[in-house]
Amino acid sequence: MRYFFAFILLVHGLIHLMGFVKAFKLAEISQLTQVVSKPSGVFWLLTAVLLALTTTLLILQKEIWWMAAALAVILSQALIFTNWQEAKFGTIANVIILAGLVVGYADWSFNTMVKRELKKFRSTTLPTPQPVLPERVKMLPPVVQKWLHRSKVVGKEEVQVVNLKQKGEMKTKPDGNWIPFEAEQYNTIIQPGFIWQTRIQMMPLVTILGRDKYENGRGNMLIKALGLFAIADSKGPSTDQGTLLRNLGEICWFPSAALQDYIQWEQLDSLSAKATMTYGQVTASGVFRFNHEGDLVSFEAKRFYDRKEGATLEDWLVTITGYKEFHGVRIGYKSEVTWKLKTGDYTWLKLEVTDIRYNNPRK
Repeated sequence: MRYFFAFILLVHGLIHLMGFVKAFKLAEISQLTQVVSKPSGVFWLLTAVLLALTTTLLILQKEIWWMAAALAVILSQALIFTNWQEAKFGTIANVIILAGLVVGYADWSFNTMVKRELKKFRSTTLPTPQPVLPERVKMLPPVVQKWLHRSKVVGKEEVQVVNLKQKGEMKTKPDGNWIPFEAEQYNTIIQPGFIWQTRIQMMPLVTILGRDKYENGRGNMLIKALGLFAIADSKGPSTDQGTLLRNLGEICWFPSAALQDYIQWEQLDSLSAKATMTYGQVTASGVFRFNHEGDLVSFEAKRFYDRKEGATLEDWLVTITGYKEFHGVRIGYKSEVTWKLKTGDYTWLKLEVTDIRYNNPRK
């Protein structure tokens, strides 16, 4: 669709170039019978240049392409009005371009909002990372100790910030189709929180932009269709509890976070431990289960499930389906997320971490 839209821009620009050629008599343009003055010809050329610039920026996937498009449409339509009889059909192209640039602006505005939130989120000055010492690990329950050793974090630098990329597929309802997506996430550990951003192409003309956030003990999930129409903007106590549990479960990607004071551990048996996280005004618990080798195999908790009639506490299960080392740290990089509902299991997410950085995030 991007290339199709770029083709429309390019053709529209070439048509405007004809006005410049006509004005300066550089060639015979039989399609234009009206006289085009040289000053007007300069504006026809400027519009063609702006449309060419828009095409280039769009193909290069530069977010600011809509700015050049807006100027081009304004100039183009003004010129069409002055040559209405011969140029009026150019209005159709301008309407198409206008619709595209509105979506482009909304996309840019959403991404700018997330960048602004990230800048604020990352502004905290962090202390120099310290190594994960065996003495600290011994303060945890034996099953958690075994996991940290299995993860190879002991002796390595304690993680303070994480930047990771994901890919996967999700369902928006139990009987829905799987929808592929890619996402990027930024986590802070000392003050627990994350910002997650995704862009989902639902169909050729429909893009969904999503941002999930947990900051200062509060959560917010914002989802917009085409960057314009809010599908979800969840916040409040149930969202705060859900994002806290998500943050707790995701320490599977940065296991040294298990040492943080806001997480309290209780061994249940030789292969499981209960973790209780308290931050801000919210406390929630979940159970981590491990295999005999010390790998984390699942995390389960009671989490609020959003329904039309109101959120209800339901069993929420994260299952690890694959392991991999990133920068010498062994993590469960593949997982599935399932709601254990009374009507049956609803596996809504299949996720894979494709890249992860510790204490050295991308700009």
